[in-house]
Amino acid sequence: MRVDELAPAPGSTHPKKRVGRGIGGKGGKTAGAGTKGQQSRGRGKVARGFEGGQTGLKQRVPKLKGFNNPFRVEYSPVNLDQLSNLGEAVVTPEVLVASGLVRKDTLVKVLGRGEITSSVQLTAHAVSKSAEAAITAAGGSVTLLPLPFKQGRPPVKGNQFTNR
Repeated sequence: MRVDELAPAPGSTHPKKRVGRGIGGKGGKTAGAGTKGQQSRGRGKVARGFEGGQTGLKQRVPKLKGFNNPFRVEYSPVNLDQLSNLGEAVVTPEVLVASGLVRKDTLVKVLGRGEITSSVQLTAHAVSKSAEAAITAAGGSVTLLPLPFKQGRPPVKGNQFTNR
């Protein structure tokens, strides 16, 4: 037997019933769709998510969850092992930009991963406690830069909705 000779067993398939061809027999008039109602008309289907005229779930659920904090301060992290690999005695944000560790015009925060053995004079916008302890233990010093003023709305005191 070849693949092109495969066929269903005799009598197992039937021709499709042709409905809706007049009222002279079975399958006429309503053509098996029953009388009246949504399922008897047209395709009998509704759009995905349609709830019969009730406001759909997609529209009932509130949108835009959460919010973006306009006062968020974002730092570029630099770790102690990266500082020790630099081999510089004086480390400033400009030195880190020149070495490619951080991008220009970003705030720098030094974190405590790794070890530092040489004395380093560090100048950064923020330093973690563990990193500061490790740098001072190695004989270095830490100087914090002031955060630049960020253009935006000033902080609101109290409830912002009651002051209207």
